[in-house]
Order: sequence, then structure tokens, then C-alpha cells
Amino acid sequence: MLFDKNVFVVKERVAFLKLTDTYDILDAESGVVTGIAREIRPTWAKLLRLLVSKTLLPTVVEVREGEGENGQLVVVLRKGFGILTHKVSLEDNAGRVLNQLASKLFSLGGGFKVNSPDGQQVADMKGDWKGWNFTLTEYHGQEIGRVTKKWAGLGKELFTSADNYIVETSTGFTGNKEKKRLLLASSLALDIIFKERK
Repeated sequence: MLFDKNVFVVKERVAFLKLTDTYDILDAESGVVTGIAREIRPTWAKLLRLLVSKTLLPTVVEVREGEGENGQLVVVLRKGFGILTHKVSLEDNAGRVLNQLASKLFSLGGGFKVNSPDGQQVADMKGDWKGWNFTLTEYHGQEIGRVTKKWAGLGKELFTSADNYIVETSTGFTGNKEKKRLLLASSLALDIIFKERK
């Protein structure tokens, strides 16, 4: 199961002139693929991506358990048009909104607010000044997990490009699958929606 693990390697699939992004989600210890995240865009948005920044365009990212595209859907990231700020809806496999991610207009290290479906802030994703080490914390300050480019474990050899990173659940949340889902979805939102400029 995807959320039985506490540390994930998220590895972008490399392709020439790609119009959508696909990521493998691997178990950091074994290197086995435990999930896949695939961006789905309408044809017009794929073509427009050649001309404008993809962060301006709407997109949907489906996260599925297992190696193939037919695995169980565990979370969907849905983003509309955005110019100065971006909002991303996290949905379960039945289309129910779990959380809303809202970008911060001014932030030194980047990141976004995590809100409940009714708009109350429940967590915060904050980056450091270097730009690729992020911490997801509950609103009252308890750390849910980290997203980082640095890794000293068995997954170290997997890092060959800027779009591979580690998602690590903090000790207090290792048994909480909902928080792990939020952490993984937030890390994908960072890379595919909020931070990516290609």
C-alpha cells in the first residue's frame, strides 16, 4: 500500500518535449514503485503550454497506487487558471474536496496555506530561503513532514535531475494515512503547480 511507507522518493519521468508531467513514487528503502502521479491536461492547454508558463494554465493531477495507470485513485489535485495566486483543490477518489491549497502572494521561501473545505487554515507549507527544502506543519505548529532535495539514505543514487525529491513523514504522523496523503499531494503541488516554471 502506498501510505504504509513513511518516506517516499518522487522521481520525474524524463521525456523530450513533454506536454504533461508524470512522476513515479518509490519506496525510499527498496526503490520499488508504489504509486504514480500523472498530470492530465486538455489538448488546448497542452499546446498553450508551449507558449506560456504552465503555472498559469489549469491542470489535473491524478495520484494512483501501484505501478500502472489503472491503480486505485488515492487523491486528485485540481487547479484552475491563475495569475498572481494559485488555488489547488485536493479531492478523494469520489470527488469530495479534502483540502484547498492557496499560494502565498509574498513569501521569502515559497509555500502555501492548506485550508479545510470550508476555508479554515489547517496547515502551512513553508520553504527555506534556498528554495527547495519545505516543511508542512499543522496550524498549531506540529510538523507533519518534510520535502527536500537532500537524501543520505539508500535512495541517494536516484537523484539525477532537479525534479527528484524526498517526502518524509514526521514521527508523530507515521500511522496517519490522511496526513501522509496531504503531505504527498502537497509535495506534488509544489513541483507541478506552484514551483515549476517550464
